[in-house]
Amino acid sequence: MGKKDSKRPAQHLKVPMAAPSMRIGLLGGSFNPAHAAHRQVSLAALKRLRLDQVWWLVSASNPLKAKAPDLETRIAVARAVAHHPKIVVTGFEASRGSAYTVDTIRFLKRRYPSVNFVWLMGADNLVSFHRWRAWETLFRLMPIAVLDRPGYRLKARASRAAQRFASAALDETDAPGLPGMEPPAWTLLTLPLSSLSSTRLRGAKSATPAGVTPRRAAKAAKKEVKKVLKAAKRRGKKDAKQAKRDAKATTKSKKKT
Repeated sequence: MGKKDSKRPAQHLKVPMAAPSMRIGLLGGSFNPAHAAHRQVSLAALKRLRLDQVWWLVSASNPLKAKAPDLETRIAVARAVAHHPKIVVTGFEASRGSAYTVDTIRFLKRRYPSVNFVWLMGADNLVSFHRWRAWETLFRLMPIAVLDRPGYRLKARASRAAQRFASAALDETDAPGLPGMEPPAWTLLTLPLSSLSSTRLRGAKSATPAGVTPRRAAKAAKKEVKKVLKAAKRRGKKDAKQAKRDAKATTKSKKKT
């Protein structure tokens, strides 16, 4: 019995559930750390593309980059930042043994052939998209929505990937139909811009005074995580209280009528 349980993947490593014909946006990255701009673009995608959900695909640490907090910690912070019933945070990629987006997309399309997936990415990523593994194949596997980023709108339109698939570009007014389209199909969505980025946030955290040891820096990072989680918990309690008040108000109005 114990052996069977030990083989079950941890909750954060499970592939999220999806029903046929759902419209789901996929936002990938290390989320080191997740921040308000991730949430902003996700909410914009939900609205502009008329999605049912957005999945944050939190990747395992990249050995070629600076050491990131463990996957579970990054997922916990991401869930606290997302704080939305239609944003699903998952780390299932880490259990599959491949760090390449093209493999993740192929896996999800096989697992959920009737789901309408859309790949979501920032305009800054489109600029360097031609360096991704099998990037042309990615364009042919799934519709892509490129979300505006400060200083990257013109660079994105002039990128190698944008030029290569110029004939498959949609006007953003047609964005609601993107999830159901046969790839290649993509669009660039303009939206209110946020200058936040994970790189800048990491830089701010790493700018510690001289003499601060890695151990102390790690403790400081853990404190930041706890603050985020506590804030999310407070928001949850506040939302629950508001829901109760709304329910009472609705009951009273019904009694009067």
